Amino acid sequence: MPDSVTEPVSPFPFPIRTECPPGACVCDRDRVMSDPQADHRPLALTRLQEQKLLERIERIESYADLQHVQTLVRKNLGAELRIEPGPNEVRTVRGIIVVLEEKPGLCKKARQSVPAAVRRRLGERPDIAWALLDAHDLFGSAQNF
Repeated sequence: MPDSVTEPVSPFPFPIRTECPPGACVCDRDRVMSDPQADHRPLALTRLQEQKLLERIERIESYADLQHVQTLVRKNLGAELRIEPGPNEVRTVRGIIVVLEEKPGLCKKARQSVPAAVRRRLGERPDIAWALLDAHDLFGSAQNF
């Protein structure tokens, strides 16, 4: 009888992201995997799940929808997707700060691709960017003139 090759059993109830090449990422994946007390949610962002998140961001139609995506990221990954006007004058979408916070286990590629997708969507839908600025009272005070 031939020896059957078994794949290692994952200690997680969900698929986890494959390891990045050595030196390519600083996500501390191994440390998070070995610590039973660590928040393991960022490991659930596989490349497939990341693509689904990017597709979801591309479908954002309103500021409320953008806030909903932020809530989903917070709930499912335990990381904050921060989107706010920059400290200086905002003339373009580049003046809006979009950051997916660093979280142990969250891949560097995801921390770059998610904010880039949000910026693209804000550029495609300026009404969402205006609503974001208005929510931070950048347009609210102009009504008093």
